[in-house]
This record gives sequence, C-alpha cells and structure tokens, in this order.
Amino acid sequence: MNKNPNSTYKIRFTDCDMFGHLNNSRYLDYLINAREDHLKDFYNFDFNEYYKNDLAWVIGSHEITYIKPALFNEIVSIQSTLLHVDIEFLHLETIMMNEEQNQIKAIMRSKLIPINLKTGKKVPHDLQFMAWAKTIENTEVANQGNLQDRIRQLLTDFKVKHN
Repeated sequence: MNKNPNSTYKIRFTDCDMFGHLNNSRYLDYLINAREDHLKDFYNFDFNEYYKNDLAWVIGSHEITYIKPALFNEIVSIQSTLLHVDIEFLHLETIMMNEEQNQIKAIMRSKLIPINLKTGKKVPHDLQFMAWAKTIENTEVANQGNLQDRIRQLLTDFKVKHN
C-alpha cells in the first residue's frame, strides 16, 4: 500500500499575493485538500460515512515551514502521509514540492483530533478505524524526528538524488 501518495495541483491566481507567490494561509488549504484527495483516491476513504455516524476531526495544531515560494500558474506536487495514529489523535505530514519533486516549497505537520459532531467533544478512535489507520501509518518517516530534522533529511536526500 502506498503510504506516501501524491498528486499535482495548479497554483491559482486568486490564491496568490501581489508578487505572484502563493499566499501563506492558502498553503494550508492546498495541503489539507490534497490529504483529503489522497484519502479518497488512494485509500477509498469516505469522510461522509464518518459524518453520518457523527464523527469528524478538528485541527489541533499545525506546524509549517515555508522553504521556497510556490508561484502563480505553477504545477506543484503534494505528498501526504500518516505519521502516527492513536486513539486520541492523528499526526500527518504534507509536503508541497515542485512538479519534478526535487525542490521543497513547504512542509507541514498537523495533529487532528476526533470529535463527536453531536456533542462537539473529543472521542476516541474506534478499534475498526485504528486497525485500518495502522495499515497506512508511516513509521519510517515518523522516526525521522521533529520537523527541522525531517527538513534536513529531505534536503540531503534531494541533493544526493540530483547530483
């Protein structure tokens, strides 16, 4: 199973600042939407099935580092992975790169918390969800340390790969 799905997106004019750079806040939208697409396209995960059962996830935190600007009309590749799952949260990583996947634009780590839609309160993941999520958990990437360690590792990998 592909634990690092990726897909391409075109940077839209309305998402850019006056310099033609993707607006910082819009990176969040592109990265979150890409993860949603990856869940549907690569894992056949349907959020609606969970919503019908009053389960959803809220963002507990984001940690994002902007490395190179994404530019108007540029095609970018976005990769996502599930770093860790437990009964109380999901820890995700999303990376925006250029189309050739040899330059990082931004990298984000997010913590999502499951909630009951009726009560608005935190709920544990059920055993069925945990069993499924463990099949796509990417412990190899998760073990590469904090975000700054991960960036250093990716930049080193890119240099080795393209020299």
